[in-house]
Amino acid sequence: MTIDYSRARELMVEQQVRPWDVLDMAVLDVVGRLPREAFVPEAHRALAYADLELPLGHGACMMKPVVEGRMLQALQLQPGDSVLEVGTGSGYTAACLGALAREVVSLELVPELASVARARLDATGLGTNVRIEVADALQYAGERQFDAVCITAAVAEVPPRFLQWLRPGGRLFVVRGKAPAMEAVRMVRGEAVNAAATESLFETGLGYLHGAEPVPQFLF
Repeated sequence: MTIDYSRARELMVEQQVRPWDVLDMAVLDVVGRLPREAFVPEAHRALAYADLELPLGHGACMMKPVVEGRMLQALQLQPGDSVLEVGTGSGYTAACLGALAREVVSLELVPELASVARARLDATGLGTNVRIEVADALQYAGERQFDAVCITAAVAEVPPRFLQWLRPGGRLFVVRGKAPAMEAVRMVRGEAVNAAATESLFETGLGYLHGAEPVPQFLF
């Protein structure tokens, strides 16, 4: 059976993303236009537009389309913005970020995922302003600051370095907490690096960023 991916994309926007309060027209245009199926592993391609997380291997997953949409909207990207993404995964979110912003630096811990994502971005012609680096975000020593930082996996607590990557006024999207009580938040950096306004956006669940899991509680 041949799948009409353009129709599936249209239905995803109208039945999933828009009803989940994604109303930013630029974001709706991007998720309604970019070929998500091109970033999904072959075995799961028929589910590219389903309301599901999709496995990528190496313990990584593609987020649900609704979460991706809310994340993109929360970052409030402008065409001149620079973005740091933590967790390249399939490369799809990097493609979306690249369509909304001037440039994207994307960090991926697993070399194999980084390589496949790069190949998919090149094959679709969507990655011309996306640079993928193989790096552990919790050890990443980049000196740059960005207009927006996007974390595609959960953290038990937000590491201070995430805010250090932001310019004053820069926006961070991250999912924090301990399952099942995780919340997606937008943090806007103030003038001081340790000053940030935090807005709770929605409850969700995501796999943890490697090294950012909750510390085990030992009971005696």
